[in-house]
Formats: sequence, structure tokens, C-alpha cells
Amino acid sequence: MANSNDPILLVEDDTAIATVIIAALEDEGFAIAHCTSIAARDKQLAARRFAVMLTDVILEDGDGLASLSAVREKAPDMPVIVLSAQNTLDTAVRASESEAFEYFPKPFDLDELVHAVRQAAGARSPAVDDTAAAIPGEGERMPLVGRSPAMQGVYRMITRVLRNDLTVLVTGESGTGKELVAEAIHELGNRRTGPFVAVNTAAIPADLVESELFGHEKGAFTGAIAQAIGKFEQANGGTLFLDEIGDMPAEAQTRLLRALQSGRIRRVGGRQEIAVNVRIIAATNRDLTPMIAAGTFREDLFYRLNVVPIVLPPLRERREDIAALAQHFLVLAAEDGLPRRVLSPEAIERLEARTWRGNVRELRNVVYRLALMAREERIDGDSVFDIIGPELTPASLPQGEGQGGFGAALAGWLAAENPPSGALYHRALAAFEKPLIEYALGRTGGNQLRAAQLLGINRNTLRKRIGELGLDPDRFSPA
Repeated sequence: MANSNDPILLVEDDTAIATVIIAALEDEGFAIAHCTSIAARDKQLAARRFAVMLTDVILEDGDGLASLSAVREKAPDMPVIVLSAQNTLDTAVRASESEAFEYFPKPFDLDELVHAVRQAAGARSPAVDDTAAAIPGEGERMPLVGRSPAMQGVYRMITRVLRNDLTVLVTGESGTGKELVAEAIHELGNRRTGPFVAVNTAAIPADLVESELFGHEKGAFTGAIAQAIGKFEQANGGTLFLDEIGDMPAEAQTRLLRALQSGRIRRVGGRQEIAVNVRIIAATNRDLTPMIAAGTFREDLFYRLNVVPIVLPPLRERREDIAALAQHFLVLAAEDGLPRRVLSPEAIERLEARTWRGNVRELRNVVYRLALMAREERIDGDSVFDIIGPELTPASLPQGEGQGGFGAALAGWLAAENPPSGALYHRALAAFEKPLIEYALGRTGGNQLRAAQLLGINRNTLRKRIGELGLDPDRFSPA
């Protein structure tokens, strides 16, 4: 059996990454054996013992993650740390299913990696459970799209709760995909064979929340003409997703806390307690901390729900995922019967430049509208502009130096112009675009190609706007 004095085996075919890892681990006093392929790895494992193995996923001769069964046969107690540039939820889940000690998406924090190696060197990897239920196939996995660093943290937290029934609290702005996270935990976790029941507590009238959650007996209140089974009983053996938990009435919070503590519920108007076996995933777009201080949300319920917190980032903090998300939604739109479309680079640039206050939900809606309304199969930047327009509000515009910047200048223009109803958008747009295009043409001596590059827009778009604004590009040409 391996011990902490044995060397570390690094299986990594990227020379630059391997060099950095080796240097960091050697500084910590570890001896390192390095190889770049599965075949070389197996030879190393056959020849000696190792305290820990670090392995990349995509190697010269195959999938380092898929071949870990061979590693388990040779060194069943050796902890394995997985490194991967394939930064998807699927890769994180595969690492979890392989009983990896830890999973690090590239690029990773080197100090965190070294810390994980130190921990693993003093620990034994859990034995593989051959009796575990079959893992669903690739096509059955829940799609969470995005490879940004912000989403990698989400994926890692999801994998940590798949093999247990700990209560999860998902927080994030509206439209970030909190229910999708809950569905992924259910579909990929050990309760996937049971029901997944979702309830939006904000959409239920306050006097019916308890009946909705716990059910009611016949005659319990006016209108209760028959016995009704609540969400807890419907979710028995599976997962109950409580969305917008911050909007739950105080009395219902008390009964929910009691149910979580005891694992038993009582229908409204009933006397019998009913045992339920339910995993709870709650979500909210509200900050519960000030609500606790104000007494509108129970502190003890918060701690009961917040066992494993997962924070979903807003779309503006993961702009590198916008292109992949938009392409994903175009595929879904085609599957829903809308025309098949592709995004041009200019279209992607416009999408990436938007603030997306409605987050992923807003992006999905815009993409569906583009699929429906775009004039051609290839969606250009003008089509995106026609759908989303500019974001010309003082709060969203960049602020410069001096007199409050451009946003303040626009605010002053709006106050001075006071245009009639219906004309504001077009007059503001013209007031903004005309001097900007004139400036670009002046800087480039009337060269429309260079002016378009300076503005960061398509040349055809610039030519179109010059004509619509009645500009004469020749007057900017050198005499």
C-alpha cells in the first residue's frame, strides 16, 4: 500500500504545465515521476508504488479519465487528482464518478493544487463501489453550458453533492438557471430514479402555501372538498426543489423547518404524522442575510437550508460563455421548429457586449427571437441590433473623466431635449451615432474600411449607417 513518502506520479503531456507542477511539488519536498501517456503510466504503476497520481484527461494515446479502471486494479488505494481542459459539467461528473480525490479544471490555482496533493498524500482514496447504480448515459445528462472559471466552481460544487443527500441552497439573480442546477443534481445524483418535484413558493397564495407543500384533508378549509397530497409526499424518494424560498410566509417557514428537522409532515387539517424521505434543494434570488436581521426569514431555517451553498454567477460575469450559450439556444430553437440559424462573428460581438440584466433567460429569449425574425440563415450584427438595440442609459454607459463622463452628458442631453413621446430612441441614437461616425471618418481620412475597424463594426453596417444619417464621406478625404 502507498504511503506519504512515496513519490507523486504526474501524467501530463503538456510540457509547460508539467514543468510548473513539478517545480511547485518539488518545492514542497515531493519526489515526482512524470510521463505523458497511458501506456507509460501503466508501466510506472507496475514498477513501483505512488502516494498520489495527477492525470490529465486528454493524453497522447487516449482518455486518462476513462482508463482509470486499469489504475484501480494496480493501485486501488492511491488517490487520483484529475486535471482537465475539457471544462464541462460532464467532465466534472465523470471525475466524481471515477472516485477521483479532486478535480481541477485548467487553468487552476497552483496553490490549491499543491494543497490538494498534500491532503491526498495522507489520505486513502475510497474504494470503488461496484454495486452502485448505473450512471446515466451521455444523452441523459442535464445540459449546463459554459466553460468559464465562474462556472467551474459551480460544477465542482455540484459534483460534491451527487453521492449524498445534503440540503443545497442555490442563490443567484433571476434568470441565471437555478432550477437547471437543481435538475442536474437530481438527474446525476443518487436520487435520479425518484421523482423531481419543483414548486415556486412565490407563485402560491400565502394562505395556500402549507396546503401546497404538505397537502390537506377533506374539509380542512373552505373549498377542501377532497384529500390532497402535497409536494413533500409527491417527492417522496426523490428531490423537492423549493424555488424563491425567500418569499415563503413566516408561518409556512416554521412548518417547513419542523419537517426538515423531523423528516415527517402533517397535512393541513390532519392529525397523523407522515414520514417522508425527500432531498431538499432550495433557491432564491434574494439576499437572505438582511431578511434574517429584519425578522422576515427565520435564521434557523436558513442554516438548515444552507448546508451546501451554490452561487450562480450572473451572465455579465461569464461573458466568455455567451457565444456557447447562444449557439446552444439556436440548436434548441431549431428542435422546437424554428428556422435553423448560425451566428456571424459580428452578431456574437454584439451579444457579448450586452449587459444581460435578465441573464441566461434573457439571452435565450433573444436567441429565439433571432431564430424567428432574422432575414437570412446567417444572423448578422444588424439583426442582433434590431432585436436588442443599444443600451443607451446613463447607468449603463461608460463613465469618463471630468464632467461625469459620457453617461452624465447623455443624461443632460435627455433633460435639455425633452423630445416628444415616441421619438426619444431615434433622436438619442442619431445624436450618438452621427458624431461618432464623423469622428471615425475624420481620424481615418474618410477610409470606410479603417473607420469600421476603429469603430469595431462591420464595413457594410458602417456604409448603411452613413447613408441613413445623410453623411458625405468624401468631405473627410484628404484634399
